Amino acid sequence: MLDLQEHNIQLGQQASDKQQAIRQLAASLQQSGNVAAGYVEGMLAREAQTSTYLGSGIAIPHGTTDTRDQVKQTGVSVHHFAEGVDWGDGNTVYLAVGIAAKSDEHLAILKQLTRVLSADGVEQALKQADSTNAVLALLNGETQLAIDFNQQLVLDNLPISDALQARVLAAGLLKNHGLVTGAAVSEAASAQQSYLGEGVWLSQLQSSARKSALAVIRPDTAIDADSPQPMRVLLSLAIANRSCDALLEQLAELCFNGDLAQLHQLAPQALVETLLGQEGLAEESPAADTADGNTQVFQIRNAHGLHARPGALLVAEAKKFTSKISVSNLDGEGKAVNAKSLMKVMTLGVKAQHRLQFTADGPDAQDALAAIGAAIDSGLGEG
Repeated sequence: MLDLQEHNIQLGQQASDKQQAIRQLAASLQQSGNVAAGYVEGMLAREAQTSTYLGSGIAIPHGTTDTRDQVKQTGVSVHHFAEGVDWGDGNTVYLAVGIAAKSDEHLAILKQLTRVLSADGVEQALKQADSTNAVLALLNGETQLAIDFNQQLVLDNLPISDALQARVLAAGLLKNHGLVTGAAVSEAASAQQSYLGEGVWLSQLQSSARKSALAVIRPDTAIDADSPQPMRVLLSLAIANRSCDALLEQLAELCFNGDLAQLHQLAPQALVETLLGQEGLAEESPAADTADGNTQVFQIRNAHGLHARPGALLVAEAKKFTSKISVSNLDGEGKAVNAKSLMKVMTLGVKAQHRLQFTADGPDAQDALAAIGAAIDSGLGEG
C-alpha cells in the first residue's frame, strides 16, 4: 500500500500549463531519488498519448513503459495547485500526483488514489486544502467527504410502539457501526425530532457523532410520535461535519416536491439511492449475472494491466454508447463500477490476464459489448 508522508507533498505550486506542471513533478521525483533525469520525457510522452486527468480536479502524470528503466525506486510526488492548472478539454487540476513505478506497483497506487479521490466533494476539499496535513488526510482517506449510509443502516418492519424506541434503536444501530459514541443512546432519548411531512420524521445526534451518518427506522405500522402526525419513517442523522449537507439538500428537495411518501415502501437499496440523490449505487455492489444475456467477460492481455492509457481508451469506448455499462474484475474484489468513469475503473486494480465482466443495459447494449470486446482484443492502444 502507498505510504504517503508530508514530505511527498508540496503546496503553493504554480504552473502556466500541464507540461510545466509535469516537468515540476518530474524534478521532484528526481530530487527525491525515485527517477533518473530521462523520466520526464516518458511523463510528457504519456500525457501526449492520453490525458492523465482523472476527474474531480486530479491528475496522475506518470511515465511510459519505455522509460521504466529510468525509475530507481517506486514513489510519488504530490503538487498542490491552489489556483489550478488548465489540463485541457476544459479540465482544471488542483492536485497532480506524479507516479514512478518499477513494475506493476503503479496499479496498486492508482487503485488506492482513485478509490480515495473519487468521493463526492473531493474537488472542493482540494481547492480549500491549506496545509500538507489537510492534503495528506484527503489522500489517506481520513477526511470524510460523503455521509455514511448504506443498506445495513436501514431497519425495516420493526414491531415498536413509540418514537422513543425508534430513536434509541437508530442510535444503537449507528453505535454498532462505530459511527457514534456510547453516549448516543442517551442523547437520542432526549433528542428533539422534527416532522418533515408525509409520515417522515428527522432526529439529530451531534455531541456523540464520530462521523456524519444516517440510520433509518421503519416501523411495521405507523406509531405515535407525540404529535397529530404519525411516524412511518424515522431518519436519525449523526452530524460530525459538513459531509451531511448533500443529504439535507436532497431531503429538502423531496419535501418541496412532495415525494417523501416514497420513503415508506422503497426497498433498502432504492431508499439509499433516493436519499443520497444518486443513480445506480448498485455500481458499487457485487457483480451479478443478468437475465437478458447482456453480460460478457473479456480478458486483459496488456502486459502492464489496465493503467491510465488503456483504461482511458476503454472508458472512451464505453462512452460511445447510451446504454448503462458496468464492469467488475472477476480476479479482484468482484464489485461492479461504472465503465464510463475512469476513476471508478482504475479502482479495480486490473493486471495482465485479469478477467473483466461487462454488463450493459440499454438500446445499444449488444453493440456496446461487441465494441468493448474488440477494443480489448486489439490491446487498447498497446497492440
